[in-house]
Amino acid sequence: MTMIWVWHHRLFLLCILCGLFSLQFIKGYADSSAGRILNQVGGNHQIHCSRERSRIAWKIIQEYLMPFVDKEKYHIPKRCRFHPDNDIYRDQEQHKFHTDINEWQCGYCKKSFYEEKHLDQHFDNRHSNLLSLNESQCLADVCGALHCDHEMNSGSKKSKCNPAAAAKNKHLCESLADSCFPINEGPVTSRLHELFLHQFCDAHSCIGNRKPFSRGRRKKTNVFYIFVSILLVVLLLLYYLYIYLYQRGMKRENQMLKRISQTSRKKKPS
Repeated sequence: MTMIWVWHHRLFLLCILCGLFSLQFIKGYADSSAGRILNQVGGNHQIHCSRERSRIAWKIIQEYLMPFVDKEKYHIPKRCRFHPDNDIYRDQEQHKFHTDINEWQCGYCKKSFYEEKHLDQHFDNRHSNLLSLNESQCLADVCGALHCDHEMNSGSKKSKCNPAAAAKNKHLCESLADSCFPINEGPVTSRLHELFLHQFCDAHSCIGNRKPFSRGRRKKTNVFYIFVSILLVVLLLLYYLYIYLYQRGMKRENQMLKRISQTSRKKKPS
């Protein structure tokens, strides 16, 4: 009876050890798989989202849309593809500093590069783990609706219009207008919805000669131009001040010469 109890006890311990071993094996396999998934996603060749086109799309949003949104004091909802949280590269772009003409600095590790493209490669190689892959989306996916190609190739010859591509981009554009500026949420969103259609969607047509961004863009303030203008104004004021003081001095000198001449005449004997 004692021997049977001992064997049962050993068998029970063996089952516990096997269970623990299995759990450790499964956990290790899961961690390994997760590591492989992270490495695959973090690798440059696995993120199928153009950083350059995403950057152009963000530039278009900031220059051709946000001035009107800010004027209406409207906050872009997170469901909208244009919300900053929906840009997979937004955090990295915010950690990019152009400190000098030929110097770009990484905000994460402070490493510097001569060109922006080298900093982009650095982000892909060293800081891809900081990308928010779960919630963020690829902003380059809406480039068709935002006329990214038109912005990138503004100086080149216009390509032939493709009716199928134009219809697809217009459908995407209108869906963006509906999700970002629902017309049933009030007069502000209704006005922005209409503006978005005119600014971006109406140009997606092979009929007529409609150009995108018909409502204009944000005017850039040229710091150098402002500095030169202020400098010219200051120099002009100094010039007129010099002329005024010179003429005033000449007038006083003439008056003094007249007084001396009159005094000498009075002192001359008759």
